[in-house]
Amino acid sequence: MADVAPFSEGNISNFHKSTELKRPTFIFILFCGLQVSLADSLFAGDPGGANTYSESIQGLKFSVNFAWTLLSAFLVFNMQAGFTFLGAGFVQKKNTLNYLAMCFIDFCIVALVFWSIGFALMFGGSELSSGLSAGNQFIGYSGFLLIGNSYDVSTAVLWMFQIMFAATACTIVTGAVAERFKFHVHIIHSVFLCGVLYPIFGHWMWGKGWLEMLPFGVGARDFAGSGVVHGMGGLIAFIAAWMVGPRYGKYNPDGSPNVIHGHNLLYIIIGTLTLIFGWFGFNAGSTLAVTELRVSIIAVNTILSAAAGSVTLLYLSLCITKKSDIIMACNGALAGCVAITASGAYVPHWAAIIIGVIAGLITRISLYSIETKLKVDDPVGAISVHGANGLWGLLSVGIFSDGSYGGVRGLITGSGWQLFAQFIACVSLVAWCFSVGFLFFFIMKRFLGLRVPVNIERSGIDVYEHGTSCYPGI
Repeated sequence: MADVAPFSEGNISNFHKSTELKRPTFIFILFCGLQVSLADSLFAGDPGGANTYSESIQGLKFSVNFAWTLLSAFLVFNMQAGFTFLGAGFVQKKNTLNYLAMCFIDFCIVALVFWSIGFALMFGGSELSSGLSAGNQFIGYSGFLLIGNSYDVSTAVLWMFQIMFAATACTIVTGAVAERFKFHVHIIHSVFLCGVLYPIFGHWMWGKGWLEMLPFGVGARDFAGSGVVHGMGGLIAFIAAWMVGPRYGKYNPDGSPNVIHGHNLLYIIIGTLTLIFGWFGFNAGSTLAVTELRVSIIAVNTILSAAAGSVTLLYLSLCITKKSDIIMACNGALAGCVAITASGAYVPHWAAIIIGVIAGLITRISLYSIETKLKVDDPVGAISVHGANGLWGLLSVGIFSDGSYGGVRGLITGSGWQLFAQFIACVSLVAWCFSVGFLFFFIMKRFLGLRVPVNIERSGIDVYEHGTSCYPGI
């Protein structure tokens, strides 16, 4: 202030000129101050990792686990390719590109929505990493946009792993409504599923929500998402497929179903193998730490359950049709993977085989009942593989857990309280999906319509929705 002349009658005009010249400078300084304050808020976490990592043994342990979680996330991402191949093999050639497009855009939409709101609703209040402290037992409300304290390396790696799970739940629905669902209505569904339906129930199970905190056993447990991911996806797939109706020509006037053959069985085999490979990241990666040596037990349980489910359905189909149905064997393998996803960390190896065998039987019964009795058209069997076995996976935790990990004890240890907690989780999942999911699809059907016109469905959706076929010139 020393350069400002004293107030006097002779220099009033000079003073006003001076302040007019300094006003832009003052505004600029104020703007810079606001930016610094905002930056302090935005960069309150540890985005560079310098405060998280150290050269100590503990720091090295963190780095190894950090790399393991990212690697597992990349494995689960590869499951999107598995779903893409699997479903493309089951659908008709004229609709292949439409299915591929829905699988691809699912992941893109989910990434943006889960980043902006889904992750915070799901993990706010869990305190699993920086910036996730605010939330209650019903919903989270911290970590939006990954800013503030959640702009942190530990939160970013958790988000990276969890986004893959959210995308899986959305893509499960894609297969059940393939070959007749409107493309952009499917996008709206993906926004709603990963922005509301999935994260809220996920919070109840994984974000210190009311199911996780039940006073029975150690609370409801779903280690890697039989219920949260696969059960959710399968149940919503049932509602969507039921409300959109069957494909043209699926049922005869007397109600008997026709077989609509997929166009490429090779894709189904490749998709199944790709999904099983990704499942090691899905299940074993859910430890979030490779220094948690239970990962080996989880990996072994995963492959045993998949193999048991596959062999069960292979020979069951041989007994029924006198043919070795490799497609049913693929569904059995995936069913075994789904069922062991909740319990893989808690059960012994022999139990994983039993869980896989039962998963195969459940799949066969469910496929028959849904197609023949309920008249719901599911081209890829997503409802049976993921929905029915997602619920079975939840219940299996309360039956076969041996108490060797996480204090989870099932019926085989003489305790029934854990099974009661798992039963409550199953009922809650069904009630949540059927109430909110039905309301959503009812509104969509009422105002936007769910399916393409019948003449488009008969000729093929690819050109109508995307301007070209998957195999131009063929």
